[in-house]
Amino acid sequence: MLITLPRKAQAHSDGTVPCESNVVTFFFRMARQSTHQTKPNPEKSPRRDPTAAGQRDAAVNRIASHNYFLLEKFEAGIVLTGTEVKSVRAGHANLKDSYGLVKDGELWLLNAHIGPYEHGNIFNHAPLRTRKLLVHKDEVRKLIGKTQQRGLTLIPTRMYFKNGKVKVELALAKGKQLWDKRETERRRTADKEAREAIARGRK
Repeated sequence: MLITLPRKAQAHSDGTVPCESNVVTFFFRMARQSTHQTKPNPEKSPRRDPTAAGQRDAAVNRIASHNYFLLEKFEAGIVLTGTEVKSVRAGHANLKDSYGLVKDGELWLLNAHIGPYEHGNIFNHAPLRTRKLLVHKDEVRKLIGKTQQRGLTLIPTRMYFKNGKVKVELALAKGKQLWDKRETERRRTADKEAREAIARGRK
């Protein structure tokens, strides 16, 4: 921007003459302001839902460890419809009575309850439908041997998002006897009382 400086400052109406250096400074400031372009503030990205981001489980089978000894855990993908994914993200999945089953060389999830999507239409899913789980064939063969020969059960322990996809954690489990369940409950009660005592001591 070309700036023309006045050769001689004009006198004010009261007879005073402004300082020439002040006039030059004023013009330079105006030039700097006119040429400076302010950058718009970048829009803040909306906060992601912790469940969809994988920071929080979508569903946890809390009764699994009470009824079973959880011996070995593994991860499986799951085939879901669009409304099922939205319901899982909203926290409407329940694994309480669910179990896994190997049939015809494939792994399936039975009795897992995924509530209907509240904004769904006539194509909404059936809450208790049987759903296919995705694992490698080698893993399926191992599971067949372990469930048939050792009498173990496949129990889903939690459902969560990973890289934008729903995953299911399953465990090879052995059913507990009545005295095992009582021991588990006793330990759980003792742990709860210990945590409460620690919390009271910190206050």
